[in-house]
Amino acid sequence: MHSPLVLVTGSSGRIGRAVVAELLRRGHPVRGFDRVPSPDLPRTVLGSVTDRAAVDQAMSGVDSLIHLAATPDDADFLTELLPNNLTGFYHVMESARLAGVRRIVLASSGQVNWWQQHSGPHPVRVDQPVSPRSWYAATKMFMESIGYSFTVAHNISVIVARLGWCPRTPEQADEIAGADWARDVYFSPGDAGRFFACCIEAPAAVRHALVNASSRPFHTARLDLTEARELLGFEPQDTWPTGIEIVRATA
Repeated sequence: MHSPLVLVTGSSGRIGRAVVAELLRRGHPVRGFDRVPSPDLPRTVLGSVTDRAAVDQAMSGVDSLIHLAATPDDADFLTELLPNNLTGFYHVMESARLAGVRRIVLASSGQVNWWQQHSGPHPVRVDQPVSPRSWYAATKMFMESIGYSFTVAHNISVIVARLGWCPRTPEQADEIAGADWARDVYFSPGDAGRFFACCIEAPAAVRHALVNASSRPFHTARLDLTEARELLGFEPQDTWPTGIEIVRATA
């Protein structure tokens, strides 16, 4: 029986590694795409999302796409955010459309609702007005809108996830440890892997979904996970600091 192939862009990053590990554990064939080799994933295409030929090579034969590759936080707009988060996103989406990909999962960010996270009311719902932190969050708002258009115009299932904070370095882990709000939106590597696996395994009837994704809150529920639970069957298992040892050990 044919097992659909899942492409994970940004497969060597913090979330990418967790996602690849969980998908493989569940028996999904996985191909990675990143600028550097992905640990424990021999089937990887090396390249940048700004290189359309490399993206097309990675997309060949793919059934489902998890798009994580991006500049992951605020940076210079013209030299980093524009090519990686906008031009690169264009290449990925158009390549997926032309390759006949049937489900696309897009990694947006909780920074799209940055100010509500801090000022309330809590928990922040996905249907509330956006309040982006800055230009990085604005690139994710662009991503969200195009995701919806691909469902309507091209009949592709698109799941957009506003992610909590999965730290990439021990320094970021220390930042989370020192801030009440950050511990409430913490996203462990384990929960991240399980969440994206739920996205891939969600029923075909899920045509378009906008969801929040995080681990269980440390104190106050700042992100409403209702849609992730009801549409995707995701139930977080971890609470800060579970999983942080992975970040410190593999940074």
